[in-house]
Amino acid sequence: MTKSSSCTSIETHLIAAASGEAAASIAERVAKHVDHCEPCRDDYERYRVVDAVVGELRKAAAPVTDATRERLLGRLSDLRSRLVRYGVFASPFGPILIAATEQGVCLVEYLSRHGAAGSWLLGQAKLETHRDGATLERFHRELIDYLAGGRTRLEWPLDLRFARSDFQRAVLRATAGVPYGGVSSYAGVARDIGKPAAVRAVAQALRRNPVPIVVPCHRIIGSGGSLVGYAGNRVGLKARLLGVEGVRLAHRRRDTEIDRAAMYAWDRSCREYCLPTCGDISERPIGLVMLLASPHEAAAIGLTPCSDCRPDLHPLAR
Repeated sequence: MTKSSSCTSIETHLIAAASGEAAASIAERVAKHVDHCEPCRDDYERYRVVDAVVGELRKAAAPVTDATRERLLGRLSDLRSRLVRYGVFASPFGPILIAATEQGVCLVEYLSRHGAAGSWLLGQAKLETHRDGATLERFHRELIDYLAGGRTRLEWPLDLRFARSDFQRAVLRATAGVPYGGVSSYAGVARDIGKPAAVRAVAQALRRNPVPIVVPCHRIIGSGGSLVGYAGNRVGLKARLLGVEGVRLAHRRRDTEIDRAAMYAWDRSCREYCLPTCGDISERPIGLVMLLASPHEAAAIGLTPCSDCRPDLHPLAR
């Protein structure tokens, strides 16, 4: 996003003012500008934090020892690691907060009607949070494009710092491998990470997914086909996300399930996809069998039509 002329003209003065080296007239001009310009105010605050570290270097006796240099570099690195930019954006699912560090997107948070005031992110005292919607706008545009069906991937750099353990990071990486229009299960993810007995732990890890949508935990369901759990109790959002991807759903009296009869099936022990009526594939649990919305999604991950049931010659009615 292009900066305004007033922001551009004052940019070089922000550092001088933050370090206390600006003339009084310049410092006054900066103060008036940052009072009503949030992006420049955030930059000004960051410059002040960095200047505090540099101040230690100025006070150090010359020559600066390697130990001093390493300590200051370590502190600068720590300050950079704690800096999280965020923006709050409109979406078909209500307001969504997107946050990123210099490593990548670290949080996608569904907000309540209270907006950012109720955000989990803003309650973290150990973080330096700065609202910067302009920098994150491209992520918002791509997200809206995805939710409108205009793209099938969100190829965002990710920072999984808010994953609570190595186990959760393994679960998130396995979940990220489930393709667009595909459906697996919590048991399937547990097998994928080599811990087949950890089904409940997988479900809890995905319940606390810090980057929903981009790590598509909405594609993970119960082995029997039910849409259990999503972002707390927002199963309706899970159904809507799957609907965007063309996944067919069946609405039962008590819950919503995947309509297996309207989905192609992939036995993950081979590289062919099948009709749901092929042999006993419909009786195998989801997870061992991945369900796919269309032949296009199957082809996109390198699968070929089953030579027995020939889904390419007898496609499912849509």
